[in-house]
Amino acid sequence: MNLKSLAHRKANGEAIPGKELAIFITAYVDGQITDDDMTPFLKSVHSNGMTIEETIAFTEVMLNSGDRVQISGIDAYLADKHSTGGVGDKVSIVLAPLMAAAGLAIPMLAGRSLGHTGGTIDKLETIPGFEMNLTIEQFKSNVENHGICIMGQTDSICPADRKMYALRDVTGTIDSIPLICGSIMSKKIAEGIQGLVLDIKTGNGAFMNTMERAVPLGETLQKVGEAFNVNTDVVYTSMNQPLGRTAGMWCEIEESMTSLKGGGPQDLMDVIYELGSKLLVQAGVTRSETAAISIQENLIQTGKAYEKFEEMLSAQSGDISNLANINSPQFEKIITAQSNGFIKSMDTLKIGWAAVDLGCGRRNKSDMLDPTAGIEFKAKVGDQVAIGDPIFRCFNSNQNNLNSAIKSLVDTITIDQEKVVHTLFYNP
Repeated sequence: MNLKSLAHRKANGEAIPGKELAIFITAYVDGQITDDDMTPFLKSVHSNGMTIEETIAFTEVMLNSGDRVQISGIDAYLADKHSTGGVGDKVSIVLAPLMAAAGLAIPMLAGRSLGHTGGTIDKLETIPGFEMNLTIEQFKSNVENHGICIMGQTDSICPADRKMYALRDVTGTIDSIPLICGSIMSKKIAEGIQGLVLDIKTGNGAFMNTMERAVPLGETLQKVGEAFNVNTDVVYTSMNQPLGRTAGMWCEIEESMTSLKGGGPQDLMDVIYELGSKLLVQAGVTRSETAAISIQENLIQTGKAYEKFEEMLSAQSGDISNLANINSPQFEKIITAQSNGFIKSMDTLKIGWAAVDLGCGRRNKSDMLDPTAGIEFKAKVGDQVAIGDPIFRCFNSNQNNLNSAIKSLVDTITIDQEKVVHTLFYNP
């Protein structure tokens, strides 16, 4: 087989058999073919797509390129959650311990920031001492003994995805549905899970910014999950404004802890409960999603969810005993409303990039993150404001970065005289 011909065949609309995909991608991982050879293939897939059969085969190749996690010795339902990326999206940090407190086992491989969206791993690394670089054996042990572990992707799990992802980032092929599916689902299936809930973001701050783009992604991800016997539910949520009260680094950990103690903002908790309900029904904890919400509320009210979060931290050497002195920002600035009325819209994409400028993400691989950086949202869509009322509180420990972010944030909201209601969930 001529390995380099696959890109030309895909460019001509030909479906590539799974065996040939396996040979091609294995050769790439092993270094027999180069990034220059892989790039035309990625671009051809981006332009022409893949059939569902190809996408499933592609996912299997990615999965088989590395190790799989084998959780044993527990009867708990193994489940995970994935979000396609958002601004202020700290759902995983709350949902994972909440589900573990409900009796599920959560082996979660999480990611770093991508473009304008925050990364769960980056946020968790702001916790002093919290160890994210575990071996597979340590990961398994934590799940088996504590019902939960969150860590970053290892070199041995889906190495094809790890290598290909870096190339996708610089070849403009990030938003290809087959490539997204192969990347997400290979890592999730490698965790050994039985169930998965997917939070597909849509709106002006999402990679799939319309439902016309989001639904095909959700449907394909669900088909791939089911092809590998993973119960897969899909929820479509809005990224037409940031989620929760903050977007950033340590500030999102603080908000997550507040949420686990019962003080979470309504929009964040609504998304958490919706996703959690899907998993609790999958696991057979209850047949009713309404009852599932009550179960989650009770776990938070009784303190069991926060206790599980603390247990997870302890198992991974995290130390939050001195909260008052963790990641305190040196600088801050308030941005105020320039007119009277109701907030009509927020430019979430631009807000996300402002957070990156503050130090919450990377424009270049070499950029250093600032654990103190973030944005607090003093008002959101539908809220009434008057001239001079605070809209954003920006903070970090680099004055130049702060000034840059402020310039980007000034025109990210529109104010109107009529109140609008923010839609949080969408039905396909």
